[in-house]
Amino acid sequence: MLRTIFPFLYASIVLILLWQAFRVMSRGFALEKGSPAGGRNAKGDRTGRLTIHPELLDQEGRITDEELLTVRFSEENESPHSEEKPTE
Repeated sequence: MLRTIFPFLYASIVLILLWQAFRVMSRGFALEKGSPAGGRNAKGDRTGRLTIHPELLDQEGRITDEELLTVRFSEENESPHSEEKPTE
């Protein structure tokens, strides 16, 4: 019984996944052409607009002048830059 059901189950799952893949790709192609997809319009486009993270603002809504902690991740082939001078 399992030998007769398995091919139909497998084929139906493959067809469902293909249908979903084409649906997602068609949305991407529609966005590439400039047409709105999924009910979105050009008003929602934030390209070129300045966005400030809320944690950079003080209580009055101005950009804070406090020093900020930053982290830089280096690549494996870069040598670590230490501010300490090596002791000889």
